[in-house]
Amino acid sequence: MKELDAEELRSWQQAGRDFLLIDVREPFEHEHFHIGGQLIPLGELIARAATLTRETPLVLYCEKGIRSIIAVQRLEALGFENLYNLKGGMKAWRASEQ
Repeated sequence: MKELDAEELRSWQQAGRDFLLIDVREPFEHEHFHIGGQLIPLGELIARAATLTRETPLVLYCEKGIRSIIAVQRLEALGFENLYNLKGGMKAWRASEQ
């Protein structure tokens, strides 16, 4: 499984790299704090997978990186290949800002 840490993701954002950011947390978590992207809670991911591109890299994130690992695995089972997990999730993102 491919992973990015917070610093690498910031570098992608600053460079204007083409990718889709997906938050797999619940709506209340997303409302509290997020780094952008599309909200698709883990429980809805399979049902909404057909709406996702297979050509553009997908970077998935959650609070600690556990749900996003599960999300990557589920999408891989559907044949998606260009997937990245944000290592450590929002917890690591916030820690890297300090």
